[in-house]
Amino acid sequence: MPKHYRPAGKKKEGNAAKYVTRSQAVKYLQVSLPVFRKLCILKGVFPREPKKKVKGNHHSYYHLKDIMFLKHEPLLEKLRDMRAYEKKVKKAMSKKNRDLAERLLTRKPTYTLDMLIKERYPKFIDALRDLDDCLSMVHLFAALPAADRVVDGEKIPVSRVHNCRRLSHEWLAYISRSHKLRKTFISVKGIYYQAEVEGQKITWLTPHALQQVLPEVDYRVLLTFLEFYETLLAFVNFRLYHSINVKYPPILDPRLEALAADLYALSRYLDANGQSSSMSSEAITSSGSDQAESELRLAQFQQQLSSNEPGALMNLVEDAAREDEDDLETQQCKNLFKNLKFFLSREAPRESLLFIIPAFGGTVSWEGEGAPFEEFDQSITHQVVDRPSQGHKFLSREYIQPQWIYDCVNARIILPTEKYIVGCVPPPHLSPFVDNEAEGHVPEYAEAIERLKAAERKEVLPLPGMGKEDLDDPQSLLGIIDRAEAIEAAKRKQKMSMKEKVYHEELKLELEGAQYSAVRSDVDDRVAEADAASDLRQMAEDAANMSEVGMPRKKRKLLEAMKIGRQKKQDSINLIKKRKKRIDEARSSA
Repeated sequence: MPKHYRPAGKKKEGNAAKYVTRSQAVKYLQVSLPVFRKLCILKGVFPREPKKKVKGNHHSYYHLKDIMFLKHEPLLEKLRDMRAYEKKVKKAMSKKNRDLAERLLTRKPTYTLDMLIKERYPKFIDALRDLDDCLSMVHLFAALPAADRVVDGEKIPVSRVHNCRRLSHEWLAYISRSHKLRKTFISVKGIYYQAEVEGQKITWLTPHALQQVLPEVDYRVLLTFLEFYETLLAFVNFRLYHSINVKYPPILDPRLEALAADLYALSRYLDANGQSSSMSSEAITSSGSDQAESELRLAQFQQQLSSNEPGALMNLVEDAAREDEDDLETQQCKNLFKNLKFFLSREAPRESLLFIIPAFGGTVSWEGEGAPFEEFDQSITHQVVDRPSQGHKFLSREYIQPQWIYDCVNARIILPTEKYIVGCVPPPHLSPFVDNEAEGHVPEYAEAIERLKAAERKEVLPLPGMGKEDLDDPQSLLGIIDRAEAIEAAKRKQKMSMKEKVYHEELKLELEGAQYSAVRSDVDDRVAEADAASDLRQMAEDAANMSEVGMPRKKRKLLEAMKIGRQKKQDSINLIKKRKKRIDEARSSA
């Protein structure tokens, strides 16, 4: 009898006992495949990859503990009740028993996902770590038109679209109010944002405000994910709003809500509630003589403030209270657009700019009803225009393209507006999510931005190929314009220094009385040293090749893949440099 012989009917061991296929799991739980898929999405159960696939490579495998975890889930009973309810309604309708069908429709079983949120995210920081996909999905459905539609047999109700829009605006209003936004980037897919909430970096994508074309995908799976993400984002918004002493859910101005200015209405709600909560907390903590003294100081502050600014005292108290709470980066973001007033033309991306500009301390209005101030306001400093030309212009403001705001946010400085004026081609929009030094290529405009940052910090950076001592000589900076010329100048300088060193050494040997043959022999010795160095490099390469020969096949393949990746990266960098050189030559010849 073989050593590993197991009679039929005996207990299984190994991977055959730990993993089951999807069809086996569905049969074990006695549910349909759509219900099993929905349950796995809501509970966070995903297929596994066992070391040995017993049933073959064309199956999806689940861990048996996960299936037992699903078996004892109360939500499974709810889904079974809903399935039985649908059968009852269908049977009553087929028998044309309208009274029974109407009674059943009023008693439809429902369920909530509150316990699943608490189970999957025991701490608030865990929910923040898993918020990237949630925000992208909610913003995607929020961009859909508000109309009931049936796609691939699955209905997308308009209530879900409205709920996603409300949740997304609440999230954006909190990030803008608390100045937590850090990066933004406009791409073909949409607009990327990155915020930092309680030390966690959260990145999400919002689609452009265009007509959405729905692709052919399984919308039942997407709607199941959306159902879970809506509950998760509602919990996160509730916690974040209470952290700044604001009631949730917010109550918006119906006039602004009817004008589709939900984000501005939420900002006003946060301002009003935040100020009232801070004032009420101060009133509760103050007592006795301290209260009288504080009232006297507040009265003195009120006399110093301008009378035409509503709520100026509240803003002063709130800013003074939060000045010490914010970290250095938050204060820098809060003061980026301070004392700047923006006006958005009708073609500019209004919702995105209404979110970004207040997040960095600016004041913004737009063209249309419900705007806080009109276009004719003389205090406007910048007007955002996204058209080829602007007819009527005010001399007291600057007309810029929307990209200027995004580039200023990423650079954290106020960039010059000469390259962003209306009608001209703006500079390249650089991604803040790419590390240029790690990629091996630094764009020219990125270097210009770094020099502007250094100038703001009152620092002077040397050009590539130059040292700190070259900054004292202004004539050395005249002939070098861009990075390519700087690199070539550095190479020429290095060659000249080498030749000069050899020449001085030859003169020294001649002064010492050495013969010409001795000088030539010394040069020959140097050539021999260079040959020896090349031989050493060849020996090092041979040793590396020998080490590769002794490697296992798996590690050798991994090393080869790494080399191929590095070579591809270097080839792309060289291609970029060639294109840059070709463009510069065409510009110089033109």
